[in-house]
Amino acid sequence: MRIVVAAAMIDGLGRVLLQRRPEGKQHGGLWEFPGGKVEAGEGPVQALIREIDEELAVTLSAADITPLSFAHADDSSGAPPILLLLYVCRLWKGEPVCEKNAMLKWAGRQEISTFPMPPLDVPLAKAVHALLK
Repeated sequence: MRIVVAAAMIDGLGRVLLQRRPEGKQHGGLWEFPGGKVEAGEGPVQALIREIDEELAVTLSAADITPLSFAHADDSSGAPPILLLLYVCRLWKGEPVCEKNAMLKWAGRQEISTFPMPPLDVPLAKAVHALLK
């Protein structure tokens, strides 16, 4: 099983940060919560802190990260199942910077459902929608 972590980073205006996947990658052009894969020997929160630092140049603190929801998928092609863990973070250090070939967007409560997302992110977006102002 592949474990993937993601952050619903919610700013002071009640908006959540979404990241657009680069074209040419799996789910290219779709919007998701930033994050990535848990590596061997890492816990989910450690992985999330590392991934957000690598992807967005932002520093998260474990004390400011709260579990919110999860999604699971089995791939009929024989690929390992995926478990996607979503955490909420309302405090961080730095301004999110987009990695090359990706885009960032702050989305409000009414906007979040308008972004095309990978299948596993869709139920997570519903959980985030309930948190936004």
